[in-house]
Amino acid sequence: MSYDLNRKSRPVVVGTYQDAWTDEYYRLAQALRIALGSAALRIDHIGSTSVPQLAAKDVIDIQVTVAQLPDEQLFELLHSHGFRPTGQLEYDSFIGIEDAESEELSKYFADGPEGDRRSHIHIRKQGHLNQRYAILFRDYLRASPTTRRGYETIKFRLAEIFPHNIDGYLYIKDPLMDIIFEAANLWAASVGWQPDEEYL
Repeated sequence: MSYDLNRKSRPVVVGTYQDAWTDEYYRLAQALRIALGSAALRIDHIGSTSVPQLAAKDVIDIQVTVAQLPDEQLFELLHSHGFRPTGQLEYDSFIGIEDAESEELSKYFADGPEGDRRSHIHIRKQGHLNQRYAILFRDYLRASPTTRRGYETIKFRLAEIFPHNIDGYLYIKDPLMDIIFEAANLWAASVGWQPDEEYL
């Protein structure tokens, strides 16, 4: 991912945790389940809004796990139910993987329906690094109050430093997440972690 530290974006606002985020996730997830049916192996609330008591930007992140990528039929299913996929394969970034188009980091991305609340839909393949990352990162933050508070503090400070530049915010937050993910892997091994059964 490239970052433009001079690009103006919509305001970067990190707000306190809202109980309503869970209800909003379920509403969107149910719409995705109707749209995708059995093509979605699981639908998870991910990102900061999925972690109780963690401050976040007011955007619901959802991960849809599928059996195969690429699968262009998914675009048609999403479009037909008002979701707005980008229509192309995209890639997450991860420290330690130099291949910018690694299959382990591939995904489809979609926005929620026009006029609806802001949401980001990440469609990833079962068993890929980025699919596991999103769920393990969430569960580790739920389990570790110290990590959760530290992560929250840094997010508030980044929003102060980059109030109108999401690229600047992510420029520092993204590698921090990879550091936390390293700790999450150690935690997962120590407790015999399995994903929370909170999905549709």
